[in-house]
Amino acid sequence: MKQRTLVVVSAGLSQPSSTRLLADRLSAAAVGAAAGLGVQLTVQVVELRDLAHDLMNHLLTGFPPAPLKRALDAVEAADGLIAVTPIFTASYSGLFKSFFDVLGKDALAGKPVLIAATGGTARHSLALDHALRPLFGYLRAVTVPTSVFAATDDWGGDESAGQLRGRINRAADELAREIERREPATVEDPFALTTSFEELLAGG
Repeated sequence: MKQRTLVVVSAGLSQPSSTRLLADRLSAAAVGAAAGLGVQLTVQVVELRDLAHDLMNHLLTGFPPAPLKRALDAVEAADGLIAVTPIFTASYSGLFKSFFDVLGKDALAGKPVLIAATGGTARHSLALDHALRPLFGYLRAVTVPTSVFAATDDWGGDESAGQLRGRINRAADELAREIERREPATVEDPFALTTSFEELLAGG
C-alpha cells in the first residue's frame, strides 16, 4: 500500500467550530477514498487559531516561532492539502490569508489542494471561486475541481446533510486520485551541500 501524507489547515476561530467540523469530514472522506485506491493517508491537522500569535510575530519579525515553523514545514512536505476557512466579508479570513502569506512561494507548486469554506448563508459560497481559487492558482497549487461550501442550513435536516455529504465525497475522491497518481512529495534542503568536501578542496 502506498504511504502518503495529508495536511488539513483549518482557520476556524471558535471551539468547537463548523470550519473544523467540515475539515474533519473532508479528511475522513479523503482517507476512505484513498484507501480504495491503495493509498494509506497519514493526516495532520493544523489549527490556525492556535498559531495566531506566532503568525503575527512572524509577519513582524520575519522569523517563525517553532510551532509555526513545524506547521509550515508540514504543509510543504505534504502530498496533499485540505484548506478550510470561514468566510468573512465575502472572502477568506485574515488568519487564513496570513498563514499562506508566510508559506514559501514554491511550497504548494504542483500540490493537490481541496478548498472548502463555511458561512452563514449559501450566498457566501461564491467566495470559493472569487477568492480562494485565485489564491491557490497564484501559489501554483493543483486545486481539485470540486470545492465544498457548508452554510449553517447544511448542518441540519436530512436532505441538506445528504447534499453536503455528496459534495464532500466527490471532492475527497478527486483529491485522493490526484494524490495517488503522483510520486511522494520531496523537500529540498536549501542548506544541503551539493559538492563534497574533497571536491571543494580540489577546486581550491
